[in-house]
Amino acid sequence: MRHSKGYRNRGRKLLSKSPRERGRPGLSRLMYEYKEGDLVVIDICPNYISTAPHRRYQGKVGVVVGRRGRAYLVKIKVGGKEKLIITTKDHIRPFVAQPQQIQPQ
Repeated sequence: MRHSKGYRNRGRKLLSKSPRERGRPGLSRLMYEYKEGDLVVIDICPNYISTAPHRRYQGKVGVVVGRRGRAYLVKIKVGGKEKLIITTKDHIRPFVAQPQQIQPQ
């Protein structure tokens, strides 16, 4: 019998939380307001399945393009194409760039 190739296929480790992270996420994540042009990271929260993007976008950095109701439109470049992801605040967080390390000469 062929195995299923459903939407959440092969995502057990990716779409599950460690014991210390169980429960609802903090309020600061839900109260953050994103503006157009903000860089965000797709970080799927397995508590909210209906608004979650596909697992292939986990960890990708995108740009907020607009809003659609209470959801956000996020433009992500995958390969040579640009994709438009529609998701809620539960699955995105602000992108904080790592400071570049200065190498000695």
